[in-house]
Amino acid sequence: MQRIEESELIINDDGSVFHLHLKPGEVADTIILVGDPARVELVASFFDSVDVEKENREFVSKTGMINRNRVTVVSTGIGTDNIDIVLNELDALVNIDFETRMVKSKLTSLNLVRIGTSGSLQKELPVDSWVLSEKAIGFDGLLNFYAGRDTISDLEFERAFTSDMDWNNQLAAPYVVNAGSELVKKLEGEGITKGVNISSPGFYGPQGRVMRLNLADSELNNKITDFRFKSYKITNYEMECSALYGLSALMGHQAATVCAIIANRLAGTYSEDYKSIIKLLVETVLSRLFAD
Repeated sequence: MQRIEESELIINDDGSVFHLHLKPGEVADTIILVGDPARVELVASFFDSVDVEKENREFVSKTGMINRNRVTVVSTGIGTDNIDIVLNELDALVNIDFETRMVKSKLTSLNLVRIGTSGSLQKELPVDSWVLSEKAIGFDGLLNFYAGRDTISDLEFERAFTSDMDWNNQLAAPYVVNAGSELVKKLEGEGITKGVNISSPGFYGPQGRVMRLNLADSELNNKITDFRFKSYKITNYEMECSALYGLSALMGHQAATVCAIIANRLAGTYSEDYKSIIKLLVETVLSRLFAD
């Protein structure tokens, strides 16, 4: 195995990784990911104690204890491009020796759980409900830059989807990746619907929103809502999950995403108090991950 050059893995003068400003040993094996930096404080409010706090740009992190279990929360900001930064740096922190710049012989598998917000694409999935993504469809194209993407993708689902959508070849090729099965078992249960999400590379046009600019395919959302593959239908839009699932699968980590539905795109409704719904979701996820 070759030494990883300084230009590829950038280590700050204090020994921390470039963007996250975390050092090896400062992250737990179970990591909660949130988009909003302000949500880090909400998640950490359920910790029994906090011993690490770091902040750089949109990347805020805290590490502490819950029920004698070490846990980290990290904010990613918005988008799969930020997930690419966060996942690669978290993996480096546990699986690369920062002194020798060599990959460790014994690799650590992380448990990565994203808690976020989302928009429903099915009328029967109302605002203030929660969705656990069994699969994620990436509209962003990020995973296509990595070798081995076909080995961890649901290629049959991809082919059916692109065919039914009459996919525009000017767009990035969609990819479909499963959640980590062990985490799904921990998180599923009362109050949480299992579904399939689309991770979009934007909030407006890529999710079918029209303001001053028209869409290349005005029927795309309708086709997505009507799409069926075996027992699956597409339940919601968000902006990070596909990269989380894809990179985690390639690196050997477990990943899952649970989102609160704060808008129903078909019904045209929006949550009146989504922050309280998110707080309850955080409490529920942590209780299932760290049950006594």
